[in-house]
Amino acid sequence: MNLPRSVRAGLIASAVLVLAACQTPMPTEGPRAIANLQPTMGNQTSGTVTFAQRGNRVEVHAVVTGLKPNHEHGFHVHEAGDCSSGDGMSAKGHFNPYGKPHGHRATMERHAGDMPNLRGDASGRVDARFELDVVTVAPGPASVVGRGLVVHAQPDDYKSQPVGNAGARMACGIIERG
Repeated sequence: MNLPRSVRAGLIASAVLVLAACQTPMPTEGPRAIANLQPTMGNQTSGTVTFAQRGNRVEVHAVVTGLKPNHEHGFHVHEAGDCSSGDGMSAKGHFNPYGKPHGHRATMERHAGDMPNLRGDASGRVDARFELDVVTVAPGPASVVGRGLVVHAQPDDYKSQPVGNAGARMACGIIERG
């Protein structure tokens, strides 16, 4: 095909721009946060939990040890970023900026801080990844940054009000911008 020189030059310039755009990395990283879980008095549960904003969702990666082997444990974002009490009660209740009842994360009628139970393996360790759709890491009313993070002794039943009957607090951490 014989195209005029100016048309060929324009096509080449366009192709170069398209290729250059393909080489520019797309931003995949959003705001991040981390919580270092420390055991409450008389417990051995500890771990690290990261939160990464991905569009309108938050990816959570929890690595926790010292859980009861082969047992589920309630896991929640709590209102206050305060773990100063020996029992974790200084973290207050579940993070609930929209005034919803406690519930399962598969429903829209739930606290922003309601998360899936953690299940310890045979050695009491968990390495879990999941997504949340109500909270954010970015600033705003549903941001987890500055909140408490708690692992409970019992599984969350996802129905008992106001906190799912998850029992004592085995570990507590403060979610900080990371």
